[in-house]
Amino acid sequence: MRRTPALLATATAALTALALTACGTDGGTSGGADAAEGTGELNLVSDGTLTVATEGTYRPFTYHDASGELVGYDVEVAEAVADELGLEIEFAETQWDAIFAGLDAGRFDTIANQVSMTPERLESYEFSQPYTVSRGAVVVAEGDTSITSFEDLDGKVAAQSLTSNWRALAEESGAEIEAVEGWAQSVELLGTGRVDATINDSLTVLDHQAEHPDAPIEIAAETEETSEMGFVVTPERAALVAEIDTALDTLREDGTLTELSEKYFGADVTS
Repeated sequence: MRRTPALLATATAALTALALTACGTDGGTSGGADAAEGTGELNLVSDGTLTVATEGTYRPFTYHDASGELVGYDVEVAEAVADELGLEIEFAETQWDAIFAGLDAGRFDTIANQVSMTPERLESYEFSQPYTVSRGAVVVAEGDTSITSFEDLDGKVAAQSLTSNWRALAEESGAEIEAVEGWAQSVELLGTGRVDATINDSLTVLDHQAEHPDAPIEIAAETEETSEMGFVVTPERAALVAEIDTALDTLREDGTLTELSEKYFGADVTS
């Protein structure tokens, strides 16, 4: 897909903002916060246990089901990694705005919460290989062939939240903006024909399609630029992230990552 330099810059900024705008609510326990620091090679907070920070309020990645159990794509990936490493796992539910401070303070070993690999974070932290890859997606009503690229948005009406970075990408593409409160309203306006398109994170769209397979919408185009998400640790725990990478290699090769991805999104979002 051919893109202008300005459009490429906007798309990259929008993708980077994905993880920075993750919503957070009241957290829960602090996992191994009070445990003695492990003396093993992995330097775990609690020997034999991988303590993982996650929000628990970020569907479909980390949330509580009807029975109150912590579930989600990131949760199951973390559980599979711990199992592959022969470790027990303990989740420390933490508000997003406090999650990095908790990691820096050594209250948990790693974070599994769709943490994107931004340049700023890569300067301060060690990341595993990505287990999720997302793109910006143009969404249209099912069967609409008038939009097949970002350039086709020129002169069209796009439903976008005024505070979303996707609005800037829509405007840069030449679209007229119809202000909405969020994704649900965008889908509603698409269904009634009041707008021509909306731009959002591809994972949001895939999650919606998995939950509502009969929804009359489809992805018309995606950005070439991607946002990659992985486990994150502090620099002194490089040995741990190396082991996580080894586990992810195995889970990728044996199909576990693809299976979990298709369970939650109906598609492979792992690469």
